[in-house]
Amino acid sequence: MIEKRRPGAYERIYSQLEPLIREKSPNLTAGMATVCAVLHAKLRHHFWTGFYFVAGDDELHVGPYQGAVACQVLKGRGVCLASVQRMAAVVVPDVEAFPGHIACDSRAKSEIVVPLMKSGRVIAVLDIDSEQLSQFDQDDVAPLAKIVGLLEQLT
Repeated sequence: MIEKRRPGAYERIYSQLEPLIREKSPNLTAGMATVCAVLHAKLRHHFWTGFYFVAGDDELHVGPYQGAVACQVLKGRGVCLASVQRMAAVVVPDVEAFPGHIACDSRAKSEIVVPLMKSGRVIAVLDIDSEQLSQFDQDDVAPLAKIVGLLEQLT
């Protein structure tokens, strides 16, 4: 774990999000917006938090997010598409070292992408970017996947 306090922060965030998503979110977009808002406000090590919807074999479209203006369409390459193709989370300590990285914001230095699944396929991904190198590791994957998993009931 990059920060000793991060596991506890993830637990508190999950506890906050669970009733908001399960009891109050009327649809997937509302749930995604709520997840983005809470993660973005509570975890200071990243500057962009958002979702991309799968829109074909090699294309994603931006969904709810917090942070600077996003790429509206990701096509043919990038960390988010790699997550879709692998059907798994992707952790990138240095985005400059990732072949095909799409630089929506030049401040991005590290990234994590976690897929949202439905019926055995990826329908969207949670994408989080940091202005610092190596801000995510494998210890971030399970708690973020658990948080993203809250959205499955809305798909």
